[in-house]
Amino acid sequence: MENTIATTCLDRSYCQTCAGYPRTSFFVFQQDGAPAHRARDTITFLEQQTPDFIPPTLWPPNSPDLNPVDYSIWSVLQEKVYRSKITDVDELKARLMDEWAQFEQSIVDAAISQWRRRLSACVRVRGAHFEHKF
Repeated sequence: MENTIATTCLDRSYCQTCAGYPRTSFFVFQQDGAPAHRARDTITFLEQQTPDFIPPTLWPPNSPDLNPVDYSIWSVLQEKVYRSKITDVDELKARLMDEWAQFEQSIVDAAISQWRRRLSACVRVRGAHFEHKF
């Protein structure tokens, strides 16, 4: 069930977004290790639909130090969302959507620009934790 939901959501949102990118744009699709993301049909879908997809077999299983969303973006978004008290789940959802819609591309770009340096650090420490070195 989860993998069907993940693939359906990808088909509706991700593919529509990718269709808007010019063929000359470069990007790599990276995902976390959630079970729905690692499901066979999800992986097959991404291999067929994504030009540069890193499959889970080639990605460290627990790699927040290499994921721009984990090492940078979530903390910035969290700070913006929790500026004031949230009363319920609906307000949390609304605030997340609002803040994400206003999220500055420069923050994303800065996080992504660290990626190669972080990847090199990961190789130097042979896959061990390296966040403390930054």
